[in-house]
Amino acid sequence: MARSTVSPGASNKPPPASAGTERVADILEQELKPTIHEWIGLVEKEPDLMRIDLNFEERTGHLPRLLHDVIARLRLDKGSKAPASVAAHHHGELRFKQGYTAAMVVDESRILQVCIFSTLHRNEHRVKFSKLLPDVVTIADEVDAQLKQQILCFLPVKDTEKSSKN
Repeated sequence: MARSTVSPGASNKPPPASAGTERVADILEQELKPTIHEWIGLVEKEPDLMRIDLNFEERTGHLPRLLHDVIARLRLDKGSKAPASVAAHHHGELRFKQGYTAAMVVDESRILQVCIFSTLHRNEHRVKFSKLLPDVVTIADEVDAQLKQQILCFLPVKDTEKSSKN
């Protein structure tokens, strides 16, 4: 009979997700490049987005700034009002000039959220679990707020002025 190398009461299961000690903002900051590379890989599988001929920098150059805005939002004190993302507004203007449609910008934003959450999933063993769900809510809210800033660039000036007052 073979001897067990596991002591009584020990488990072969991986440690629970709550064993992590890192904040979501720190993980996203450290995983910026892999997140961007995952994003471009998914974008390149979208025929509608690939209709616009852009090089790597033209297609991804906005992502570090948008992701840094997400990271900054995660680091705000609870209850603090987040400023509107200037980077998102510039990105919306750029995409409009490049010939994107509003729907294409929505697709890019959706893919960004998928990549952020995929990055967190790959690093779940590092995440401070007690902060994960509130941070996921904050990420979704920030990416949606950035999307609003981008979409405003596709609206006539009259509609944009109404939206900025609300």
